[in-house]
Amino acid sequence: MYIPKYFKIDDEEVIYDFIEKNGFATVFSQHNGEPYATHLPLMLNESKNALFGHFARPNEQWKYMDDQQILAVFQGPHCYISPTWYETTKAVPTWNYVSIHIYGKMEIVEDKKVIYNSLDDLVNKYESIDSIYNLDNVESSFIEGMSKGIVAFKLKITKIEAKAKLSQNHPVERQKLIIKHLEDTHQQDNIQIASLMKRNLTAFK
Repeated sequence: MYIPKYFKIDDEEVIYDFIEKNGFATVFSQHNGEPYATHLPLMLNESKNALFGHFARPNEQWKYMDDQQILAVFQGPHCYISPTWYETTKAVPTWNYVSIHIYGKMEIVEDKKVIYNSLDDLVNKYESIDSIYNLDNVESSFIEGMSKGIVAFKLKITKIEAKAKLSQNHPVERQKLIIKHLEDTHQQDNIQIASLMKRNLTAFK
């Protein structure tokens, strides 16, 4: 990923927090010289330096990932930035966004306990706090049967690239103008980008 120095994220804690909050990724590999991609929720295990997830068994991507460098892309909020928001006409439109690229080697997980724990982690993360749904309450034979329809995997992380393009290459006053216009739109992605831009400005005061 192309990352100018203004936009590079080096803080591991920030990167991991981003993945935790934006866990739906796109997993890329190659097959017969063609790119292959699947959209999956992934769970980060920091202690094991790995991502855990699963494919639907009929999705053949998992069959061709041995000995490949796999790429998982986590995309965060993003939005259009209009040059009309600046204090000058010498400007062009751009796009602000946050994206994390994780590279690694994939291993198929066969251990039933590890598979169950991985599924349980996903459920516990995404079910609401007041939800009554819990895998422990589901009949074990049903879970085992459903598990036959998936292929669980671990992506051992070998490299991380992280980018937050938040207009850091513009003067502070211009960044403040962008924030104001983004907040005035009341669109969710715009509000999130504005919040991240504010955090950046606060960090460098």
